[in-house]
Amino acid sequence: MRAEPDTGPLTVGRLAARAGVRTDTIRYYERAGLLPSPQRTSGEHRRYDERALDRLLFIRGAQRLGLRLSEIRRLLEVRDTGVCACEPAATLLHRHVSEIDAEMNRLAALRGELTRMLAAMPGPDCPDPVPGTWCPPALETEGR
Repeated sequence: MRAEPDTGPLTVGRLAARAGVRTDTIRYYERAGLLPSPQRTSGEHRRYDERALDRLLFIRGAQRLGLRLSEIRRLLEVRDTGVCACEPAATLLHRHVSEIDAEMNRLAALRGELTRMLAAMPGPDCPDPVPGTWCPPALETEGR
């Protein structure tokens, strides 16, 4: 059996397979305004061109970078004008790098706190905890 060539209009299923998304994702992107409404056959079946595939791949790549759909929509609007979207993309990416840095700092502080708690644990000879806590009696009275 010969495979159908990937030229000409794409069905929603073929587009989804080539973009690595589900068909309901494509329909959602259409409703959300990220993907323009496609041409329809006389039987109302969607037919997409290669620009839709390019747009879906752009959306997926932007999502992998942590951009929100509203941010991706703004980038697509700039891209649709024919103007390079690099400047607005750089602004968004700088903001996301800052957010990642802040989260890494928060996680490092959390790791430090957990490490200190682990170091303070008495080890295998730990007495039973005080009822209602997870601390042994000696540690519970020290914390007060």
